[in-house]
Amino acid sequence: MTKSELEAELEFHLKALKIKKPQREFVFAKPRRWRFDFAWLDEKIAVECEGGIYSRGRHVRPSGFISDCEKYNTATLLGWRVFRFTAEHIHRGDAVEMIRKALKQ
Repeated sequence: MTKSELEAELEFHLKALKIKKPQREFVFAKPRRWRFDFAWLDEKIAVECEGGIYSRGRHVRPSGFISDCEKYNTATLLGWRVFRFTAEHIHRGDAVEMIRKALKQ
C-alpha cells in the first residue's frame, strides 16, 4: 500500500467519524519545506503516515530515518505534537481513535 493510499484511507476514517478537517501537506518549518501529511493548526497536532516499513521504504533506510528525526525534533521544538502511524494503525482504526483523543484534550 502506498503512502497516498494510506493517507486516503485515514482521511476516509476522519470524515466517517466527523473529526475536524485537517490541513493536508502543511509546510511547518520554512524555509525547510518540511510537510505534515495532516495538520490541525489551532491544536498544533500533526500526523504522519509511515508507509513502506516492510519494503525498506525511505522512512526506514538510514538517511531517511536520520532526516525524519531532524524533522520531528524540529517540529517538537516548534510546539507540535506529532503522531506517526503505520498501515496497521490506520487499518485497525487505532490512528483515527488516537487523533480523536488528541483533539479532545
